[in-house]
Amino acid sequence: MKIAIVGAGAMGSLFGGTLSNVAPVILLDPWREHVAAIRRDGLHIVELDGSERIVRVAATDDPNEVGAVDLAIIFVKSRQTEMAARWAKRFLREDGLALTLQNGLGNAETIAGVLGWQRTCSGVTAHGATLLGPGRVRHAGQGPTHLATRPEIADRVAAVADTFRRAGFEVHVSADLDSLVWGKLIINVGINALTAILRVPNGALAEIEAIDALMAAAVTEAVQVAEAKGIALPYPDPLQRVREVCVATAANRSSMLQDVLRGAPTEIDVINGAVVREGQRLGIPTPTNRFLVQTIKAIEASYGVRV
Repeated sequence: MKIAIVGAGAMGSLFGGTLSNVAPVILLDPWREHVAAIRRDGLHIVELDGSERIVRVAATDDPNEVGAVDLAIIFVKSRQTEMAARWAKRFLREDGLALTLQNGLGNAETIAGVLGWQRTCSGVTAHGATLLGPGRVRHAGQGPTHLATRPEIADRVAAVADTFRRAGFEVHVSADLDSLVWGKLIINVGINALTAILRVPNGALAEIEAIDALMAAAVTEAVQVAEAKGIALPYPDPLQRVREVCVATAANRSSMLQDVLRGAPTEIDVINGAVVREGQRLGIPTPTNRFLVQTIKAIEASYGVRV
């Protein structure tokens, strides 16, 4: 199974570097300095215990250099999903799969709009990673990865799961896509915006009472929306699960915090913003999530004038 990682930031590099131990992998990312560093010095991965390993893995910033692959794992930001799918269309085999492990809602639908559902698969992962610089990432938290299956792609999803397991990932396969996606969404709702606004690592959310109260309010609203949609979440106590993830990834800088620190657009619209939109459609108030969305948008709008 040949694999392309489309979007080799923190998570894409972590997964690509790890999967390269058991399968041919090529990293595709437009950040030329990152690609050049990987080509020159290898991909440096700082492990959970602080040790560092160097992985020799192919990397390019040109989708035309990828070659035919069986699996394209999409890790780009949600606003880049359509572009990533169009890239994947150039090199994904007709019987291949595009797997999204991205944050937020709507990515699978965007990919399927380009590639068709017969070549689209969704998943979520509890792993966390931080980009330290060109060619260097830190593995900041680990946990299971869940893949959603359907009858027409079941054999291919099983093959992907087997490859992941051989690389050392804990993988589960489920037929309940909504449960997986909303389960991950609620974790992102509780963590990402607050870490970005307060500029703190994940662990601070569960440690500081005043922050925990805000996190609880945001999560509670998201759970109410999920329940109104009839979605069975994959854990019995959503707030407790979010707190557990905060502890398990205590040193991690969330992807949204990393975006804010480098003055980049965030994924707020497909995370907390998705809860606000669905709540509005269903008549469920979501004031905490609305406040978080407005605050992140204010931060984005003021990147150039901050003191």
